[in-house]
Amino acid sequence: MRPLPDGTLATLEALDAAADRTVRVGMLLPWANVAVETELPRLRLQHTVFHHARLVPGSGTTAIDESFWHGLRAASTAALGSLSHIELDAVVLACTSAAFTGGPPLPAGITTAFDAVLAALTATAVTRVVLATPYPAAVTEAETIAFAEAGIDVLGHASLGLDDGYPLVTTDTVLALVDKLPQHAADAAQAVVLSCTGWHTLQAVAELEQRLRIPVLSSNLAMALLAARLSSGVTA
Repeated sequence: MRPLPDGTLATLEALDAAADRTVRVGMLLPWANVAVETELPRLRLQHTVFHHARLVPGSGTTAIDESFWHGLRAASTAALGSLSHIELDAVVLACTSAAFTGGPPLPAGITTAFDAVLAALTATAVTRVVLATPYPAAVTEAETIAFAEAGIDVLGHASLGLDDGYPLVTTDTVLALVDKLPQHAADAAQAVVLSCTGWHTLQAVAELEQRLRIPVLSSNLAMALLAARLSSGVTA
């Protein structure tokens, strides 16, 4: 499947319109994350039901660090068990950075938000991106390496340097962050990636797609696309 001219939001709408069945997706959600439950309903998918289970890291922290990421992964087994009476088509760990920061193995069959981002890029034959995140610089660098290992070239990246408080990031801040990306990198990129499930990015996605005329993919949009591909029978 190739990207539609109008970008990621239009691709998602087209996939949902083509769906021939309803799917149920279990969302394993970091306990302080409010953006996923805010943004996914706004996408108005007609053929996807999201079922949420919250992950509480053993450290009881909300700021991203090793104890947070590893705690989320360790808590996934119990959270998955809480969804065991629901017939699920997919289960997603709704945290992007937990995918490339190590830790205990996840239960079989769990897709991470980072996996969903990779799947969305692969489905649209995108291999060159620019990356914007709210993370500390070191975490953004780690994600750049993870993209490279998956065959995605990050031409440029920018980050806010935050380890917590992601729901408080405004649309204007997201737009200003993308403006900091090197112009030559943005010009050569096939897509913009807004990584992290914890910040609100839908309005920024819409504005950036109009401004830049290339697809803009957020972590939350990637998870929605994963569900929409399942419901429409599209696997590539």
